[in-house]
Amino acid sequence: MPSYEICYLDNDGSLTCTFSAVCANETHAKVLAHAMKLSSYKTFEVWHDRTLIYERPQHFERVQALQ
Repeated sequence: MPSYEICYLDNDGSLTCTFSAVCANETHAKVLAHAMKLSSYKTFEVWHDRTLIYERPQHFERVQALQ
């Protein structure tokens, strides 16, 4: 099963919390990210390897790769 990195960000965009999770697929990783989110975290991202697969609020139109 693939590993995903879930990152929660402060209002200023700084990283507040991050954790890795092994999930069956992208959908499970997204659901986990929502389930683990504290109400104080407004923004979060889900990464698979070096590829951003999901973020809230959504700011991208296509999959972005970390350079």
